Amino acid sequence: MATANMWGAPRVHGELLKLGIRISEATVSNYLPRRRKPPSQTWRSFLENHVDTLVSVDFFTAPTVFFHVLFVFVVLAHDRRRILSINVTSNPSAAWTANQVAQAFPWESAPRYLLRDRDGIYGKHFRGRVRNLGIEEVVIARRSAWQSPYVERVIGTLRRELVDHVIVINGRHLRRLLRGYVSEYYHPCRTHLSLGKDAPEQRAVEPPEMGAIIELPVVGGLHHRYVRRAA
Repeated sequence: MATANMWGAPRVHGELLKLGIRISEATVSNYLPRRRKPPSQTWRSFLENHVDTLVSVDFFTAPTVFFHVLFVFVVLAHDRRRILSINVTSNPSAAWTANQVAQAFPWESAPRYLLRDRDGIYGKHFRGRVRNLGIEEVVIARRSAWQSPYVERVIGTLRRELVDHVIVINGRHLRRLLRGYVSEYYHPCRTHLSLGKDAPEQRAVEPPEMGAIIELPVVGGLHHRYVRRAA
């Protein structure tokens, strides 16, 4: 009866009473088959289900030639792995970080969710600004960087493909390098496995009929773009 109708103990007990079977509800409950609850969605499922409405934010550090530590703040959209904002400061604060988020989403372009860690920089001022933008915060567990994989991968990419290969003079210099890398190479050129080996800004396929392959240096020759040009 319980299996056929997906009833609970009170409903089964009531039906038995109508059939002239007098038994306590507790006894009915003891004999009901235990249903296995469907598992809750995994963290990966959450990220995949909300990929179009999620952004991640995070900091990483970079030293200068004068041994000063600079802080780089990254805002990443999950859908096309686009870096919406990247900026540098030597003295991060909750107010400065909140302003970066507000500038990343002009004209009611804010996403539904913002994924972040539990760093103390995301204080009351930051949370209030995010809430005013209509964004719901999703905070990962402590010491669980794996729960914010997309922005962590981007930070790793920025380190391996740029910061580890240059000598940073100051904040202005690092800001110019990062923004040049993003605008000249990361968005229009660099392919991603997660995007079907396409770039964040979709690249058109250039068939052999368009001409020979030529190499164009970008980011000061640190990287190259390959295109076809007619002879």
